[in-house]
Amino acid sequence: MLYLKTMTYTANYASPLGNLKIESSERGITSIQIVNQTAEIDTYINEHIRICILQLEEYFSGTRKVFQVPVDFSDAPFFYQEVWNTLMCIPYGKTRSYHDVAKRLGNYKAVRAVGVANAKNPIPIIVPCHRVIGKNGSLVGYAYGLKIKKQLLHLENPSQFNEQGVLFNESLKV
Repeated sequence: MLYLKTMTYTANYASPLGNLKIESSERGITSIQIVNQTAEIDTYINEHIRICILQLEEYFSGTRKVFQVPVDFSDAPFFYQEVWNTLMCIPYGKTRSYHDVAKRLGNYKAVRAVGVANAKNPIPIIVPCHRVIGKNGSLVGYAYGLKIKKQLLHLENPSQFNEQGVLFNESLKV
C-alpha cells in the first residue's frame, strides 16, 4: 500500500503576544503556537499561511473581527472538531461559558469534555478558545496562561475587559 505524506508548511510571525509558529497543510491552517525562540527563516510557506499572517496583522491592529482563513482539523477527534467549530461562532468581543458551549452542542453535561477540547485547540486566536470563561464569569484556563487570555479579551473589547475590571475580578461575561 502506498502512503502519500502530506506537505507541511511552516512560517513564523512576530505578534504582540510573542513569536507565533504557524503550520498549514494543503487544506488549511493546522497549528498556531506561541514559541519562545527567535523566528527561524521561513522555508515552506503556502497561500493559507500568507492569508493567516495578513489576517493576524489585521486582528492585532483592531481591523479584523472574523477570520476567513481555511483551517484543517482533519486529524482531530470528531467531538473536538465540533467544539472548535462552535468556538468559531462566538462573536468578536463576546464570551461564552463552557456550559454555554456544551449546551449549544446539544449536551449540557459535556462541560468537562468541552474544557478538554478547548485546552487541546491547536489553532488559538483563529479558533477563539480565549473567549470561553467560567460559568460565573471568571477567567479560567488558557494554554498560554491567563495573562495572554486577558490581553486577547482586552484587545477585542477594551471597555468590558479593561485592566481595572480584571484586577478587581469583575464579571467578564458579556
